[in-house]
Amino acid sequence: MIDTAMLMAAGLGKRMRPLTATRPKPLVKVAGKPLMDHALDRLEAGGVSKVVVNVHYLADTVEAHLKARRCATVFAVSDERGKLLETGGGLMKARPLLGDRPFFCANSDNLWIDGPQETLGAMQRVWDPERMDALLLLVPLARATCHSGPGDFHMDAMGRLTRRKTAHVAPFVFTGVQILSPTLLTDPPGDVFSTNVFWNRAIEARRLYGMSHQGLWFDVGTPGAIPVVESMIAHG
Repeated sequence: MIDTAMLMAAGLGKRMRPLTATRPKPLVKVAGKPLMDHALDRLEAGGVSKVVVNVHYLADTVEAHLKARRCATVFAVSDERGKLLETGGGLMKARPLLGDRPFFCANSDNLWIDGPQETLGAMQRVWDPERMDALLLLVPLARATCHSGPGDFHMDAMGRLTRRKTAHVAPFVFTGVQILSPTLLTDPPGDVFSTNVFWNRAIEARRLYGMSHQGLWFDVGTPGAIPVVESMIAHG
């Protein structure tokens, strides 16, 4: 069972301004609680007992919030105060805290609701380290609420992923939730880079896989998305 996760919480939250003028994006409230608590609650319910959280913008407030949470989860902070490292660089910096077993990684600004199955448990049942370096939770583009992009990936019958071609539309959107093998986190191209570097390597090795999310998913990237999300949650 996967019991460790990384929560990405270091971003500047520029698209969420003016709400992020005085608070980090992970602490913007949606449906009565901060965005990061939605993700942490899902991780804890899925059996995760240790969460590594990277911090940069208004880092003290994120750390204080974690200390105030009343739960059995152990939190470790990966400190990026000195330099924002993007997603790939953030993973590399946190690598010593994540251990040597596969782990969940989740963005703190995407909110998901389980479908017929508990999502993280379903991902663990699909996860196969013999075939996979990464397993991405995807949502069909048509059900990507508040998301305006053209899609990210194509997925074949075996679940293997390829990228959307330029000037085309792809049927699946990355939800911000994934399982990663620590063996993928090697040979960084520098300090600051995207997780796309690791994904591209996994695609070349035919070891990047996906699973389609059966529940609801919301891209909470702007202030305008919040009332839409809250209405959908309130009315099912």
